[in-house]
Amino acid sequence: MGFLIRPAQPQDLEHILKIYNAEILTGTATWNDQEKSLEDVINWFNDLHAQQFPLFIAEHAESRQITGYADYSSFRQITGFKHTVEHSVFIHPNFIGQGLGKALMLKLIDHARQNHIHVMVAAIDHENRASIVLHEKLGFKQTGYMPEVGQKFGKWRDLVLMQLNLNT
Repeated sequence: MGFLIRPAQPQDLEHILKIYNAEILTGTATWNDQEKSLEDVINWFNDLHAQQFPLFIAEHAESRQITGYADYSSFRQITGFKHTVEHSVFIHPNFIGQGLGKALMLKLIDHARQNHIHVMVAAIDHENRASIVLHEKLGFKQTGYMPEVGQKFGKWRDLVLMQLNLNT
């Protein structure tokens, strides 16, 4: 594939910020509508690290360009949910369709299993068929559909909830 997947380092955060802000401005993989600052991303990185949650990046082997990233963190801040996480995967637009989403997802799933996570949750915009199909191929099952729970670009968005039981 020509890509290395590794834990993110502080020097990667500016690249992560560019990928995320591009999605905020042009896509529906996040329903945030305000660009993030480098300080926001540094705080998020530090929070993940403090809670021992992963942040992986995909790096192009030759150019060393950061081509995508993935993380997971608490599904909800209630102790009964401590073995359930929600994940995110974002790919630089120039590298979509090259298997990076799947590679990052497999890395997250492996990490979650090693850390005794019971369930991984995906919250996906209903129009993101590629992500839904990828999750299905990885064993995720749709467990919820929430119509019109968010907005982006002046349009109501539906949310698909999928989950993977990591102990089966």
